[in-house]
Amino acid sequence: MFKVSKRIVKKIKADYPSGTRVELISMDDPYVKIPEGTKGTVVSVDDVGTIHVHWDTGHKLGIVYGEDMCRKVMQ
Repeated sequence: MFKVSKRIVKKIKADYPSGTRVELISMDDPYVKIPEGTKGTVVSVDDVGTIHVHWDTGHKLGIVYGEDMCRKVMQ
């Protein structure tokens, strides 16, 4: 894992405010397998740029900047 600059974290926080709907593109978590295409709601973004999501499947797992991918879902 690499360090994320404050500028990038600020942009992630602006792009993914609490309540934003997202769809998972890819995630490589060895313990929890959330299928690609799963949707969820952003709860917060922490100071290292992780987007914390409550997934519609009931899981609560973050999108790690530089490792996982998601996209906003337009409502």
